[in-house]
Amino acid sequence: MIQWNNLDTLESWKALEKKAEKVDLKKVLAGEEGADRVRKYAVPMGGGLTYYYGAKQVSEEILSGLEKLAAEAQLQEKYQALYEGEVINTGEKRLVLHQLTRGQLGKAVMADGVDKRAFYQEQQSRIADFAKKVHSGEIVNEKGEKFTTVVQIGIGGSDLGPRAMYLALENWARQNGTFRMEAKFISNVDPDDAAAVLKSTDVAHAIFILVSKSGTTLETLTNEAFVKDALTRAGLDAGKHMIAVTSETSPLAKSSDYLAAFFMDDYIGGRYSSTSAVGGAVLSLAFGPEIFSRFLQGAAEEDKKATEKDVRKNAAMLDALIGVYERNILGYPATAVLPYSQALNRFPAHLQQLDMESNGKSVNRRGEPVGYVTGPVIFGEPGTNGQHSFYQLLHQGTDIVPLQFIGFRKNQAGMDVDIQGSTSQQKLGANVAAQILAFACGKEDENRNKHFEGNRPSSIIIGDQLTPEALGALLAHFENKVMFQGFLWNLNSFDQEGVQLGKILAKRVLAHETDGALKVFSDLLGI
Repeated sequence: MIQWNNLDTLESWKALEKKAEKVDLKKVLAGEEGADRVRKYAVPMGGGLTYYYGAKQVSEEILSGLEKLAAEAQLQEKYQALYEGEVINTGEKRLVLHQLTRGQLGKAVMADGVDKRAFYQEQQSRIADFAKKVHSGEIVNEKGEKFTTVVQIGIGGSDLGPRAMYLALENWARQNGTFRMEAKFISNVDPDDAAAVLKSTDVAHAIFILVSKSGTTLETLTNEAFVKDALTRAGLDAGKHMIAVTSETSPLAKSSDYLAAFFMDDYIGGRYSSTSAVGGAVLSLAFGPEIFSRFLQGAAEEDKKATEKDVRKNAAMLDALIGVYERNILGYPATAVLPYSQALNRFPAHLQQLDMESNGKSVNRRGEPVGYVTGPVIFGEPGTNGQHSFYQLLHQGTDIVPLQFIGFRKNQAGMDVDIQGSTSQQKLGANVAAQILAFACGKEDENRNKHFEGNRPSSIIIGDQLTPEALGALLAHFENKVMFQGFLWNLNSFDQEGVQLGKILAKRVLAHETDGALKVFSDLLGI
């Protein structure tokens, strides 16, 4: 029977606290023993990726303690309960089914009288059929001309994940001949966002995707009105340029304002929705449904690996356990995600929402305050840009920030140049390798301004190239890591009540139902 207990009540956690140590990375990574450690502390992932954690402050004793913690916290049993359809989202009394969009890990899940795997497959099939008709010219604009651009209108998980995935595969698709349509995104209710996208878009040849599960999201409906106004002023019928991704019960589902509607449901949160119709429509239109299918295959492979009971063969679980050890025992407040791949330039932004919206909680699954810190602050930028931005604090600041590097042996574009004996890709790889050791080992110098303390822990995920399969596996790795950490902290990682209060107050402001400080701030902003 599964027990949902707070982290600090677990005997394995108490034992881990007693034997905690800050492993001296300068020593363990020195010489040939350091090389052996890097090779030993490696876990194969899906999509041809490998997770390396030799530059983390862990020892065999700590890893043994983490294995016992995983067993006592029943991480694997809780994961199985999730993918087999138990009500894991206790705050909203809902199932959590994003894994079902890419595969069936256990028994069939029935909800609302429907086989949910079959439901998600049906939507993917409908999207694939629609995308093929757009690409072939069977579905065209009013003048019988092909659509050349797709624009997604959505916010939060309806924007961050799909946008990050699109950007991650854009160059790959161009290089491999699968690029079909340029994709753009409108998310912010700031009119400058929509205006900038519309001014740079040939709206007569654009198809717009409105993404709103409820059909009532204020920012999204505001931007839809903005887009419809632009289409009308261009003399176009907006209904022939728009599709919807929504729930079957929303007001958008059967509206004649859209060419088609594709469905999601309440069992998939926005930040987990890139492998659902939310990401499927835009990615299938942009790259073709075959590429979206390969992306799902990579995610499914990594989901399967996350069912591994041996912690040292389960990259997502191990990453989660080490992260909780760093947060709760070593006291590190943040994690930096540092992809050495320009294609992943918006991936850290997606992970900010995924992690901080999921585990930014101070009460447990029963609504009781927890007596320990939970989710870290997540931030990041692609290397080598970040090196010339915030790495100063990472190297010599007063806080130690664990680092999550991501790197590839090959670029996507198939273009490079040899300068001074090495290619650009080799220079990129050299930088990430150097940074790992620089953070870990530091540098002695009598000039304290040039002294690097070292012992700044990091891990790195390495692959051959950022392909659709690799991207899917990378996404699933972090989704599963966040899930396992939520289980350890005994949180409900699948609701987001923290975003609601501001929305409620904003409606009061717009209705001019304000007083006190709220009225003053509203007046100052010209509302």
